[in-house]
Amino acid sequence: MNRSDAELVADHLSGNEKSLEVLIKRNLKPVYGFVYKYAGNAENSEDITQDVFVKMWKNLKRFDQNKNFRTWLFAIAKNSAIDFLKKKKAVPFSEFENKYGENVIAETFRDLSPIPSELSERKEKYRCLALVAAKLPQKYGEVLSLRYDKDLSFSEIARFLGEKLNTVKSRHRRAIMILKSVFLRQK
Repeated sequence: MNRSDAELVADHLSGNEKSLEVLIKRNLKPVYGFVYKYAGNAENSEDITQDVFVKMWKNLKRFDQNKNFRTWLFAIAKNSAIDFLKKKKAVPFSEFENKYGENVIAETFRDLSPIPSELSERKEKYRCLALVAAKLPQKYGEVLSLRYDKDLSFSEIARFLGEKLNTVKSRHRRAIMILKSVFLRQK
C-alpha cells in the first residue's frame, strides 16, 4: 500500500520509525536533484541533502500537518542550499600573490561600480516603475508585491490569496505587460 507523506509523518510522530525511512527514500532523489541545481556538483549536493534530512528529522515534531509536507521539505532544501553557498569558502586575494608580493588579479581589476549618471538613471527608472506599479489595479499590484517584495512562488501566492494558480499567473503576466507598455511609450 502506498501511503501519503501526511500519513507517513503522522505514523512517524506516533512512534513508527519505519515511516521515516519511507519518507526519506521517497524524497531523497527529488531533494538531491533540487539541491544539485544550487550546488552544481555531487559532493556539495550530497552534503546539503544530508543536512536537509537531518533538519527535517529534528523539526518534524514542529511541522504543521495541515500544510503540504513536500512544500515544507523543499523550503528546508532551498534554505539549506542558500546557507551552504553563503558559507562556502571564498578564495582570498592573497592566494593570487606572486613571489614578489604583487597581486596580479587585484592589479587588473577596473572599477566596475556604476558612474553617477548610471546611478541617477537607475534611480529614475525605479521611481517611474514604482509610480506605475502603484497605479495598477489592486489584484495585479498585489500579485507583483507578493512575487517580488515577498519572494513567494506562484503556488504560494495562489494559496495566500485563495485563487487558482492559473489566475495568479495570468494576473502576473498582465501586470508585466502593462508595465512594459508604459515603459515602451516613455522611450
